[in-house]
Amino acid sequence: MNIVLVGYRGAGKSSVAKVLAERLTWPLISTDAEIVKKAGLSVPEIIQKRGWDYFRDVESQICQRLGKKDRTIIDTGGGVVLRKENVAALRERGRVFWLTAEVPTIMERIKHSKDRPSLTQKKSYVDEVEEVLNERIPMYKAACDHIIPTDDRTLEEIADEIQSKM
Repeated sequence: MNIVLVGYRGAGKSSVAKVLAERLTWPLISTDAEIVKKAGLSVPEIIQKRGWDYFRDVESQICQRLGKKDRTIIDTGGGVVLRKENVAALRERGRVFWLTAEVPTIMERIKHSKDRPSLTQKKSYVDEVEEVLNERIPMYKAACDHIIPTDDRTLEEIADEIQSKM
């Protein structure tokens, strides 16, 4: 059984994944890191040079591979739920946890990040987060086994809740 973390950028997936991997002594695999490794480019470079479709295609290939793993912490990119086949692959041997955060929390967590390309190309950052998050909420709900709020909680508290649901 794998632990699969999904949620919008800035929800805390990567940070919580590190805590869980250390506690359980399970390998941690980040889908975004795997995409970067395969493409040989950073995420912004992939989007700029090859586009979102290429990024999502590589992401799907990686999800298919990771779905066959066992006893692994899988830290997904925020858009992994955009393709149903990704979710199906990750659920093969995984329990999916949707890490949620309110927009102000997300904004605070990602305000200094330079490696997160725009998803809309036209909105203010706050408007973009609200719009994209609202579009994805039904997809996150459909994908997950458990919803884990992360606002005003420590990484340890979040990891405790995830472990209690395994």
